[in-house]
Amino acid sequence: MPIDRNLQGSIMSESTPLLDKNTRIHMLGIGGIGVSAVARVLHQRGYKVRGSDIRESSLTEALRAEGVEVAIGHDASQIDGADVIVVSTAIPDHNIELVAAREQGIPVLHRSEVLAHLMQGYRTVGVTGTHGKGTVSSMIAWILECAGLKPGFIIGAMLHNFGTNARDGEGDIMVVEVDESDGSHLNIKPDYVVCNFLELDHLNYYDGLDDIIQNMVDFMESNERLKEAFVNLDCDGNRRLSELVALRPTGYATEHRAEFHARLLGPGQLPIKFEASRRGEVLGECELNLPGHYNVVNAMAAMAVCRRLGVEMPAIQEGLRTYKGMENRFTIATGGGVTIVKDYISHPTGMRKVLQSSLNLGEGRVISVFKPYRYTLIKYLQHEYGEAFVGSDEVIITKMYAAEEDPIPGINTMTVVERIRENDLECTYIEDQTQINDYLYEHVRPGDKVIFFGGDDFFRMADEFLAEFTQRAQTSGPSPEQRRVSGPFDEPSE
Repeated sequence: MPIDRNLQGSIMSESTPLLDKNTRIHMLGIGGIGVSAVARVLHQRGYKVRGSDIRESSLTEALRAEGVEVAIGHDASQIDGADVIVVSTAIPDHNIELVAAREQGIPVLHRSEVLAHLMQGYRTVGVTGTHGKGTVSSMIAWILECAGLKPGFIIGAMLHNFGTNARDGEGDIMVVEVDESDGSHLNIKPDYVVCNFLELDHLNYYDGLDDIIQNMVDFMESNERLKEAFVNLDCDGNRRLSELVALRPTGYATEHRAEFHARLLGPGQLPIKFEASRRGEVLGECELNLPGHYNVVNAMAAMAVCRRLGVEMPAIQEGLRTYKGMENRFTIATGGGVTIVKDYISHPTGMRKVLQSSLNLGEGRVISVFKPYRYTLIKYLQHEYGEAFVGSDEVIITKMYAAEEDPIPGINTMTVVERIRENDLECTYIEDQTQINDYLYEHVRPGDKVIFFGGDDFFRMADEFLAEFTQRAQTSGPSPEQRRVSGPFDEPSE
């Protein structure tokens, strides 16, 4: 359900029923990573919550095991008895349950409005920005846990340290990931805000980078609860933001001057070690046991916020050292002599960082696999996508996912393929995604690293590839080096 830009900020208005323990809440798309997180905390607080989703998943199964009623498939009868319907932007206006709710006059709330309701009465930290917000928010939550503060959190990913994406904490602090992709962040009023990156993205909603930055200015300046904002000054968009907001943000960085600064120690192999300082005074040496140099600036964001919340450095250092990351964020698996990396990132800046960090995983070829996303992103970031894969020995591209966007003349999957080839990179186009694994079985050899950039469907494919490749390696034993050939997938049929 798209967010109407004229209706943002109307949290629990006089026309919106306040949620109480007697309110019967029905959530559409309850198996989504963001909606399921809200559902979990509602349930833990004793609300009458149920929901539906188009397909079964590990999240719907987990919710059902926790006592939440979940229906698979959408049907108008499933909203019977509901007092409130909750949707995310991913729910289309023609969804049969949403249509029925409107016809029956049942109030419809956006997920962000319910999130705002759950934040009431807590000291709240909201982490936003075009990428990195999940990592920063989960780092903050884990550091607070290590400090004994038992925070609540609602985050759009599964946190390895907690084994869940949401929890109603026992303490007085709530950490939330705030989605800015659809403007719904304007419904959230945290006490402390982190803006990790502001880059050109979500062009199905925003008119450009200036619009994104101004929207973030509005987010901060319309929040009467805001006590302090923290921004990544390594990001040009955030530096521009800092000049526009009335409240001077606290900066953190690794490459630019900032109040909180990190200096990398050593070559960057695991564990990644860095020296943290504040206003030139050394706070201590820290280490991270997950790959990706870019996680150092994420760690500085978490450190800055936790210091503001009164956490001492030993707890911060312990939290960072023992932080285990999130599911499908630079997730590494090995088998049959091959390493795979899975990452949700679809923005070229983040993809480039993941790719560069993967080069530290050892010798061997790098094969990147990617499904382009949205016509608008391809149109405005096509050259950035072309450069993002530098360092790959081969790039495999499959047919784009349009996400219900209208086509843009002259823009399609081959736009990305052509930009990649312009950078003298070998790029193979495989239109049918289901044929990617067959291609990989033929061309991947022991020692290779295969990086999957995408979503859940890609990650299922990645897991299937690794399992089958490992089994073949175990049954066949050592094999001669495979010859690299051009296959039938080189040219598109679209």
